[in-house]
Amino acid sequence: MMARRTTWFRAVRLVWSRPRGTAKQYRRRRREILSAVSRHGLGVLVGPRRFGRLVPFHWGLLGHQRRAVPYTRAEHVRLAVEDLGPTFIKIGQIASTRGDLLPPEYQRELAHLQDAAPPESLDFIRETIEAELGRPPEMIFEHFDAVPLAAASIGQAHAATLPDGTEVVVKIRRAGVAAHVERDLEILGQLAETAARRWDPDGQYDIPSLAAEFCQTLRHELDYCREAQNAERFAENFAADHKTIIPRVYPEFSTSRVLTLERMRGMNVDDLAVLEAAGIDCSELSRRAAEITLTMVFEHGFFHADPHPGNLFVHADSSIALIDFGMVGVVDLATRRALAVALLATTTGNTEQLIDAFASLGVTSRNFERQQLATDLEWSR
Repeated sequence: MMARRTTWFRAVRLVWSRPRGTAKQYRRRRREILSAVSRHGLGVLVGPRRFGRLVPFHWGLLGHQRRAVPYTRAEHVRLAVEDLGPTFIKIGQIASTRGDLLPPEYQRELAHLQDAAPPESLDFIRETIEAELGRPPEMIFEHFDAVPLAAASIGQAHAATLPDGTEVVVKIRRAGVAAHVERDLEILGQLAETAARRWDPDGQYDIPSLAAEFCQTLRHELDYCREAQNAERFAENFAADHKTIIPRVYPEFSTSRVLTLERMRGMNVDDLAVLEAAGIDCSELSRRAAEITLTMVFEHGFFHADPHPGNLFVHADSSIALIDFGMVGVVDLATRRALAVALLATTTGNTEQLIDAFASLGVTSRNFERQQLATDLEWSR
């Protein structure tokens, strides 16, 4: 008990220790993080031990939404992430795609995270565009829609029209979001170091590296210049594929805080009724989507890392348009070869070869039981 208490106090002291930056802002943010972690962490602890009736979070006593049934562990994790704001929501969204890190129930719950926020004022949008591009939007665009298409935690998007009639989408980064995210990432990095020392001393999961990977992904998403480069790289990679549409970037109207892209329209990829009414063969569409993914991973080594339905549009000729290139992944040649071996071993039923591929890909723990894994794989066939 004393050892656990000591570990808890050290974790709290680490969160409270003074990092670089404005001390007052960090203290306020630490209090917010500590409050959310304490509140929902207690829910995670008491729920599985059947103490939920003694600490009825579902009654709404601690600011939760009131409901009839208790919250699950996974729901407490999602609620904590939502309370912690943009940085942690983005990391939660990234983590929801990592089956190698999280059980399915946590992946499903984190996939429900909503990256939404109240819209910025039109005055702020005009001021930002003028500061970044040198002119107000009415002098750049033939039309600029005052109502945003979407307002997310990092930035918001507005529909606009260029003088030549081309429809575009203009993304503007929110005020102060870069400093806020950087502050959170610094605190998160410190917490990862402590977690590695206290709860993973053997480095089985390499928590600091995982945290650094998430932090790097989020930092890249803050930089619209990088997103523009990503979009141009995808356009080059798929230049010969007329069934895969990548929006054109307008670099003369883009900076690190403002990004102007060709507007993509089409049917939602998950609206089966609309697709069928338009005569789209959904089986063929699925094959095309899988083909695009395999091409990105195995041929290009550069893939879209956020391919949720909102980022895919289907055209009447069954072509697929991709948008939102803030999150991408790179697959080196060695990893591509290991993935190919794993795919081949799966199709041929070669269990030993599949285990070797898993080990080289790092999806197994360092001290995994090879025979047990082989038995499990044979049983699942």
